[in-house]
Amino acid sequence: MRKRIFEIIEVSEDNDKYSKIYDAFMMITICISIFPLAFKNQTGLFNTIDKVAAFIFIVDYILRLSTADYKLKKGVISFAMYPFSFMAIVDLLSILPSVIIVNNSLKLLKIFRFFRTLRVFRVFKSFRYSKNIQMFLNVFRKQKESLTVVCVLAIGYIFISALVIFNVEPETFNNFFDAIYWATVSLTTVGYGDIYAVSIAGKVITMISSVFGIAIVALPAGIITAGYMEELNKDK
Repeated sequence: MRKRIFEIIEVSEDNDKYSKIYDAFMMITICISIFPLAFKNQTGLFNTIDKVAAFIFIVDYILRLSTADYKLKKGVISFAMYPFSFMAIVDLLSILPSVIIVNNSLKLLKIFRFFRTLRVFRVFKSFRYSKNIQMFLNVFRKQKESLTVVCVLAIGYIFISALVIFNVEPETFNNFFDAIYWATVSLTTVGYGDIYAVSIAGKVITMISSVFGIAIVALPAGIITAGYMEELNKDK
């Protein structure tokens, strides 16, 4: 019985009708549960939606905990390890804001709002219910070394660009953080225009930074695309 429950609540197989129904049901529940976050005022309907969604998530959490040995394959110790897994923590964070008791005093109002924002973690629960998302996560796992190198390269380039522009135009940038901010928006070619170089040398550095920024930003896109195509070919 527990094994069948595990098969249903995990990502559905092509020939498992009940698992597909469960996945679709959970996806719909997740989407509906975060819908009230788009409104400032919480009506009675929104509160009802939140309570029903929280109940469903609690049942889902209990089912996953009770079948943890099938997922982690470590025997009895699996039941103690599962609550500390990433997705189990996400599940718990998505439930807590709906079940925790918070009083109505103004002093705790901001804390209440903070708890409400934690419901956004429910979005990450959808990672379980989509093969395409699982495939995308596999790409990140396999390409993590290449992506790490690109990330280090980008950070290094931002830091060097900031040092250069900070020393070329010390009167334009009040502190080094402003230079870091400028280098970041230049690297991504966003350029908000609130901080910009005014001297000829500074403008030349900005142009060089923007051109190299296009290349650096394009690198992870190419790596992820190549990895995703590889995963698609394997799946076929």
